[in-house]
Amino acid sequence: MWTISAISFESAGKKIGSIPLNFIRLIFALIFISIYTYFTRGLFFATDINIDSWFWLSLSGIVGFVIGDLLLFRAYVVIGARLSMLIMSLAPPITAFLGWLMLDETLNIKQFVAMLITIVGIVVVLWKKPEKKDNEKTATKFFNRKPSVAFWGFLLAFGGACGQAGGLVLSKKGMGDYDAFAATQIRIIAGIFGFALILTFSKLWKKTIVGFKNVSAIKWITLGSFAGPFLGVSFSLIAVKYTETGIAATLSSLAPIIILLPAMLIFKEKIKPLEIVGSIITVIGVALFFLY
Repeated sequence: MWTISAISFESAGKKIGSIPLNFIRLIFALIFISIYTYFTRGLFFATDINIDSWFWLSLSGIVGFVIGDLLLFRAYVVIGARLSMLIMSLAPPITAFLGWLMLDETLNIKQFVAMLITIVGIVVVLWKKPEKKDNEKTATKFFNRKPSVAFWGFLLAFGGACGQAGGLVLSKKGMGDYDAFAATQIRIIAGIFGFALILTFSKLWKKTIVGFKNVSAIKWITLGSFAGPFLGVSFSLIAVKYTETGIAATLSSLAPIIILLPAMLIFKEKIKPLEIVGSIITVIGVALFFLY
């Protein structure tokens, strides 16, 4: 689901901008999930949950959907998508640490080794020579010319990883045995309020309204919202419900691996030997989670 949403949002983001995109995708996701919960639970909105759970799930929506995504998208601008995604590969161990800190979760040696191998495979896939583009400077240029800018760029990406990790752990803390889709709905509502404030202070409402009228972008946003905030996030909450957050975060971070095939078939990109090696390493790491 993350792979489908990544491809969809990349296309839509180029047309209307990242902040309007984030707001619109959450509106669409709220519609999808409200219809789903009405038919599965008889409720359009999650009104059957206690205030304490509402608080933690809302906080997870702000931390994950709003703060984490904003920091990550800003990192894309400062140090580029490649380096940002490399730093985002730290999300699983950060999640495991926060899970231990807040939920008393622990990973055994086999699970810890499997997580490290999986992350190494992802890093190998992402670790490629950057292409020289006008809109993406390499880290080398940053360190040679503006070290402070590069430093803040890495902090932004690390903040994005922490936001993703924190959102997942807070979700599990607030969800308990509650329905994962209804819990995701609460997170989405909180995210909508967060981005509404950002749109107000950034004076981007006009651009957002124009984005709603962009038929081409809306088609991609519809697909991405269905796959990402609706199904992808809900599936990730179902995952943390039945296993440790560190394991769920590791398996949810496989998008850079899964996206290789559609990138080759749809965008006609060439798959490099190093990416194949990284994919094999990742598969080995994932397999270790399920070997007894």
